[in-house]
Amino acid sequence: MAVYVDTSALAKWYVREPGSDEFEAWVQKAPRPTISSLTLVEMRCLLARWRRAGSLDEQSESRAYALFLQDIDRCHLSVEALDDGDVRSAVHLMGRVDTQPLRALDALHLSICASRRIGKLATADAVMAAAASELGIEVVRFD
Repeated sequence: MAVYVDTSALAKWYVREPGSDEFEAWVQKAPRPTISSLTLVEMRCLLARWRRAGSLDEQSESRAYALFLQDIDRCHLSVEALDDGDVRSAVHLMGRVDTQPLRALDALHLSICASRRIGKLATADAVMAAAASELGIEVVRFD
């Protein structure tokens, strides 16, 4: 069974932060960690934001992103392509979980997870975790 890994949790694999040890132990046993093509953009953005904030130097940022891409190339991470159906599904999903202040990209991640029938989500985002639970997706939290 696949598990969809949100960028907030996945980042803990490439940059040491609170929860990294727990995520590392979990992901090494996780069956088929899955991300989407959206995660490539989101991970790049997150690392750059951390560099600009002074939490990460330029060399560490480059190394972390290179390792991430290497994991994709070596098929350690399964990548689901984003398509127009996912966008339409995310719009619909926003109405189903209107109790949560869900962000657009998180709605897209959840849409991909749901449409691919991936029944488990790993995240470090409390809002995304709550929305996933409302959708009946099992959540593994790392926050």
